Amino acid sequence: MALSALNIQKIFQGFGKIPKSVFALPVLQRLCLIENQLVGSLEDIPAPSSSPLWTIDLRSNQLTGPIPKSFFLLTNLQRLDLGSNKLTGTIELGYIWRLINLTYLDLGNNMISLIEKEGDTIFSHSLKIQYLYLASCNLTKFPASFKYHDTIQGLDLSNNKIEGAIPSWVWENRLFVLNLSHNMFTTLEKSPIVQMEHLYGLDLSFNRLQGSIPIPLTSSDLVVLDCSNNNFSSIEPNFGTYLRNVIYINLSNNKLSGHVPPSFCSLNGLEFMDLSDNYFSGPIPSCLMDKADLIILKLRENKLHGMLPENIREGCKLRTVDLNGNQIEGVLPRSLANCQDLEVLDIGNNQIVDSFPSWMGTLPELRILVLRSNQLNGTIRDGTIRDLQDGYQLFTSLQILDLASNHFSGDLHPEWFENLRAMMDNSNHVGEILQHQRNSRWKTLVYQDTVILTFKHAALSITRIQTAFKVIDFSNNSFEGSIPGSIGRLVSLHGLDMSHNNFKGQIPSQLGNLTRLESMDLSCNYLSGEIPQEFTSLTSLSWLNLSHNNLTGTIPQGNQFLTFPSSSFEGNAGLCGIQLSKQCDTPGPDSTTRSTLAPEPNTLWHDRLDAIIFFLFAGLGFGVGFALAIIFRSFYHIEGWLCMHMY
Repeated sequence: MALSALNIQKIFQGFGKIPKSVFALPVLQRLCLIENQLVGSLEDIPAPSSSPLWTIDLRSNQLTGPIPKSFFLLTNLQRLDLGSNKLTGTIELGYIWRLINLTYLDLGNNMISLIEKEGDTIFSHSLKIQYLYLASCNLTKFPASFKYHDTIQGLDLSNNKIEGAIPSWVWENRLFVLNLSHNMFTTLEKSPIVQMEHLYGLDLSFNRLQGSIPIPLTSSDLVVLDCSNNNFSSIEPNFGTYLRNVIYINLSNNKLSGHVPPSFCSLNGLEFMDLSDNYFSGPIPSCLMDKADLIILKLRENKLHGMLPENIREGCKLRTVDLNGNQIEGVLPRSLANCQDLEVLDIGNNQIVDSFPSWMGTLPELRILVLRSNQLNGTIRDGTIRDLQDGYQLFTSLQILDLASNHFSGDLHPEWFENLRAMMDNSNHVGEILQHQRNSRWKTLVYQDTVILTFKHAALSITRIQTAFKVIDFSNNSFEGSIPGSIGRLVSLHGLDMSHNNFKGQIPSQLGNLTRLESMDLSCNYLSGEIPQEFTSLTSLSWLNLSHNNLTGTIPQGNQFLTFPSSSFEGNAGLCGIQLSKQCDTPGPDSTTRSTLAPEPNTLWHDRLDAIIFFLFAGLGFGVGFALAIIFRSFYHIEGWLCMHMY
């Protein structure tokens, strides 16, 4: 029996080259060799006009070199998928249009260049092509021949270099999916409201589009709309009434202003909504917090004000609420306790006046709680300790806790930290990415949370949060008493910042158990005694700041301690060691009180210079494989670090 189909998928990892004889098989109709790490160049097909091949699928390999012209002479070819290889060369669209039976073409994500020559439209009138994926094909203009492809249902021209306007005829085709992201489009030739009856996926993100957000009128369900990272400045007030079947909206990083349109409340099936990094003002519509199906609500970095809605229903499905960087006032709504699936709550950099939300401790999935830079006050122990005494387990899943720059006070109870079970997990796995997935008719939607933390004296914008990454930041408050030794049980901590408080007593030696710790800042407190020798076992520690305390004795000399600069220890009159100019075998100056070494905690910080540098970085020594966007915020002063509270 002659071979008519060859289908090898993900089997021979490192299979080698495609034998030339494969294309010469006389009755071969289907050739599918996807994801096999095939290498080498493609061979010419002998007698292509008489070949019975109607499917060639070689996507996701390591193929190199040009695409042989004989591929474009296969008159029976219906499906050609060469996407995600390393193919090179220049291809004229006119060659492709000669494949009159072609219905599916994917040449995307290679290193080829597509060009359109005059007359290429002549061949395109009678084509049957339905799916055309030409991402990263170095296109510089919208091919005019596409105007005549009224059979196209899926069009992907993402990651090209196309400039100017999106042609009006694009909206007149029977498209199901349109992806024009990562280009240089500036305008739409059509009014914002466009009739696209069958559309269920529109991605215009990462362009330079201006004006009003386009609204596709469609009867499809599970609609996905992404217009993020553009220069859109307006949105139709009735936006929501036109898109009742949308499940995903991303309008982030634009120039949208005014109130959030109340018509968003009409989007009954909405699951993902991201309006972050715009100029929206006014209150948050109460209906948004009450939507039955909403999973992700991201409104960070706007100018929203007023109080948070209190009408969150029982059975709430919210998993992420990110309102960081607004002007929200009042208290945290207690009805958030109805969101039993909540994983991320980031309400930092607002004007919330409330006490510590111990009532959130029973949320079983809560992983990230960011409350920094508000006006929260009181202790974090009263209600929490009562719950612990009643047998409740609180904050057991928490991996990131940021309470920095508030007005918290009082001492920290050791029992409070003993319930942070997720931070006690010392398994060696790197953890999964904290993300949410949703299958749509177009593709699998993946949403990854973002959080900005202070880590190693830098503000880190983490865009891929590993579940193994654990951080506590209590800095810039008025906590007092001793630092609890029970923190030493949180053995999977990567970052601990207790700086700029009123802690006193000795540094607990149990902190030497935190072998994964990479950043520790205990500066600007009233800590006394010696630096624990156990700290020399913290071999992952690359950032340490113990400055401006009342520490005494010899600075440990083992392991990485020799790498820390003098600024890590300055402002401690009783310390000595080779890191400082004061050697331990010589008498030091008269003891000086802390008040002469550093200002009181509420003294204003002066002579501050901020230098902000943005770049993408993988890893940064976490050992958990992050992809990070890092904002370095360095502080300079001729006398070194100064101690203060930052509110």
